[in-house]
Amino acid sequence: MTRTGRVRAVLAAVVFTVLFSQLLLYPGIADLVTELGAEPGTSTEGSVSPQLDASMWFLVAEFAGYVAFVGVWGVASDAAGRRTPFVVGAALAGAAGYAALALVPTIGSIPFGGVLLLRVFQGAMTIGAFSLTMTMLMDLEGGHGTNMGAAGIAIGLGAALGAPIGGRLTAVDPVAPLVAAATLLTVVGGLVTTVPDRAPSSTRAWRAIIRSVRERPILTLPYAFGFVDRMTAGFFALVGTLYFQSAFGLDPAATGLMLACFFAPFALLQYPMGILSDRIGRTIPIVVGSICFGAGILAVGAAPSVATAAVAMVGVGVLGALVSPATMALVTDLAAADERGVAMGGFNLAGSLGFLAGFVVGGTVAGWWGYDAAFVVVGGTEIAIALVAVPLFLRLSTETEGLSSPQS
Repeated sequence: MTRTGRVRAVLAAVVFTVLFSQLLLYPGIADLVTELGAEPGTSTEGSVSPQLDASMWFLVAEFAGYVAFVGVWGVASDAAGRRTPFVVGAALAGAAGYAALALVPTIGSIPFGGVLLLRVFQGAMTIGAFSLTMTMLMDLEGGHGTNMGAAGIAIGLGAALGAPIGGRLTAVDPVAPLVAAATLLTVVGGLVTTVPDRAPSSTRAWRAIIRSVRERPILTLPYAFGFVDRMTAGFFALVGTLYFQSAFGLDPAATGLMLACFFAPFALLQYPMGILSDRIGRTIPIVVGSICFGAGILAVGAAPSVATAAVAMVGVGVLGALVSPATMALVTDLAAADERGVAMGGFNLAGSLGFLAGFVVGGTVAGWWGYDAAFVVVGGTEIAIALVAVPLFLRLSTETEGLSSPQS
């Protein structure tokens, strides 16, 4: 393995660990919020699950922190011309946030509103470790699709393994995933110090960096797809989890395995799909993949049994692997070398807003009109964004490198 390959592997391991820690909480989210003090009867009238509202706000709180701070981390890193110190600090602070949440049941006097504030802090710190490690991958040579494919497989593997293992940990103790997440983020803080910091040496003032991003409106194209794709992920993290438990009677451990049906192929195919997008361009994987991705979501909601739902989840995972690395690579294609932190920060901001939309829109639609309507809304949105973007892709593919031409 080359030196670049070794650095890529370490950074991918960091991305994996952050996502693995995050997904540990999802399969047992209803049990966890109860343990942290949520009232079982606080859901809105007509909700399909008594814990839907509490679970939704617990997940929303984390991504509120993401949204508030993802841009701050990127701008600060680009302005300082360094990544590593920010990743280390963010990882250790995120570990402290997870640990504080784990201690809440032993204290017993913190209202659920206080728990949500802790969750916001934990999210604000965790996004720094995640987003800036992604930026360090962007700083590497070796092909944008290849580097983003490595990031994608790390994300997918983290989610694929985090969900089932988190379900098992929840069976032991609902708070166990929080303890594991705190431990793993502490490891991240040490692991990232083993790779060189390749941030561009030249720096700009924060306002100049932000202005340069505004001068590249083409970045809104991958941002829009990142928003919708992450909305789907947020939808499955909350509504999908509760849907599988309600419709098929699955426990947290079995729910984790069902989520893994999506994340396993999503993870295993990220790297080759990233290389594929380097060879054939970004247009086909993003546009065609998104249309098929939306259709797959609809198929999951229409599945009549656990077996057919699992098969549909596998198909959605394959299609997600086609879309994700190409979309992230497109951000790298379009961003200047010394503005990648802000560019990836913007992409992760769009993604975090997408997660929020998945939680809030999915949870609200499911609560008032049922799970079937929620699947239609989310799957239909995925299809719609691809159809709307077709003319833009066709026009820009002949003008902008990275939309249809192979990447180095």
